[in-house]
Amino acid sequence: MAYFLKQTKQGDRIYLQISETTYNNVTKKSSNRVYQKLGYLDALISEEMPDPIAFYKAKIVKMNKKLEQQKAEESILKIAEDPTRNIGYFLVKALVNTLKLSDEMELMNRVHDYNFNMAAFVEALTYSRIVEPCSKLKTYTDIFPYLYEKYDLSLDQIYSGLDFVGSRYSQFIEILNYRINKTFSRDTKYTYFDCTNYYFEIDLEKDDKQKGPSKENRHDPIIGQALLLDGEGIPLGMKMYAGNKSEKPMLKKLIDEIKRTHNLSGKTVHVADKGLNSGENIHQTLKDGNGYIYSQSVMQLDEKERKWVLSPYDYEDVKDNSGNLLYRIKACVDNFPIWINTEDGKKERVLLKQKRVVTFNPSLAEKKRIEINKQIDKAINLSHSQAKKEKYGDSSKYVKFVDSDGNKADIIINEDKIKKDLELAGYNLLVTSELKMSKREVYRVYHNLWKIEDTFRVLKSELDARPVYLQNKEKIYGHFLICYYGVTLLRLLETKIFKDTFNIYDIINLIRNLKILKGKDKNTNLSKATKNINTLTQKYDFNIDNFYLTDNDVDKLFKYKYRLKK
Repeated sequence: MAYFLKQTKQGDRIYLQISETTYNNVTKKSSNRVYQKLGYLDALISEEMPDPIAFYKAKIVKMNKKLEQQKAEESILKIAEDPTRNIGYFLVKALVNTLKLSDEMELMNRVHDYNFNMAAFVEALTYSRIVEPCSKLKTYTDIFPYLYEKYDLSLDQIYSGLDFVGSRYSQFIEILNYRINKTFSRDTKYTYFDCTNYYFEIDLEKDDKQKGPSKENRHDPIIGQALLLDGEGIPLGMKMYAGNKSEKPMLKKLIDEIKRTHNLSGKTVHVADKGLNSGENIHQTLKDGNGYIYSQSVMQLDEKERKWVLSPYDYEDVKDNSGNLLYRIKACVDNFPIWINTEDGKKERVLLKQKRVVTFNPSLAEKKRIEINKQIDKAINLSHSQAKKEKYGDSSKYVKFVDSDGNKADIIINEDKIKKDLELAGYNLLVTSELKMSKREVYRVYHNLWKIEDTFRVLKSELDARPVYLQNKEKIYGHFLICYYGVTLLRLLETKIFKDTFNIYDIINLIRNLKILKGKDKNTNLSKATKNINTLTQKYDFNIDNFYLTDNDVDKLFKYKYRLKK
């Protein structure tokens, strides 16, 4: 059921009434009925109510909100009857206890005098997102009652809380980092940076939801997200930005913010893929006293550099324990040109000393050649059938279109492009400011970039950061902050607490599968015995393998703090 304002034209006048839509579960049809007759528009206009339509629309918004709250509370009562409770999130709660994160949140509450417990709000939404990610309404109705601990938050408080934390998401990341730095040592010698975006299934652009290059190749408005990870793959910072903005300036903004708020000093080496490899980024990084390792497209090399890459001389073979070739690698140091922006807005060519490391991977080469040959076959077949340009897709790079109208094009197969791509299949090039770093170390450090790609995968797949159903900018940023807290705490568990005994996906499965059936005198353990649960009980003082657990047993789990080795 929902209310709406019905406007009926009667002659030259408009009659207003509040109607309600109801759904019949038997007939599976919706119907409308009059809830309240209001009267003619011109008769309703007064000094107190100059715009009756706007007045009653605002009133109906409040009515529907109240109705939604009532439905949610009824749903909670039904779900609360189910005695099943998740206790697995105590693994994250114990980390929050260890970090003393709630203490810092209490200070945030005092500074801003918010009308409910901010620590409880952030914790409840973070635990819920890890246990079972879903919409905020379903989180309130289904997941809060499913958690072992009770969180006394209303639906209104959830939405207003998201507004609050979203408008201050950088401060909440600062709080989290402050407690992490107080509790653990962090490796910031190398920092890993990348960006992604999230689509919204809406037609019109609004606020930061702007159309831009989508990672999923969609045409919906998107919002960008930049992430910075430390050397162990633990998030250091997040920056949200409009979907039509370039990701390249985000690197400097995020690095500057992290260094300023956490008093980080000294040189860090920024590691990123070719999307961040621009002359301006390189120039700014060096100007700030930092270093870089970026990948670079071998397809865009000039003839001299391409010959060096393809030359068999100076390559070193890297083999596995069985003597099988993994990859070949070589390096050189020379002056290479980059383009930077001058103060008068012009582009200037500058020579810069760089180390270049090139690798050849035979397995990758075979895979790439298969892909290239498929595209070539597609291009040839389409050219024989005189297909239109738009039919070619990725295979268009292997043909030359010489028509003028874009319809049945005359096609010339681009033999030079085919030869070049087949020759360079399996080769990868890295460029770095670290001239004294060995070529193998450059390769190793760069290939740890998979950690940030994996973090985005966890955000999108395991924590369901998308699709986003919220529309308000601050609420959206609040949603991403909660997701950020979730993935950061999970990475800390993986790296700092469990020392890679379990990977992040193992930890998520452990959390989601540890459940009890709550009873009056005792709780029945519904968790299935697994190797990972056995490992947890043996290594830590966790009583989670007994068939019966008392309330005292479970309460101890939620008060637990990890013992950290000095």
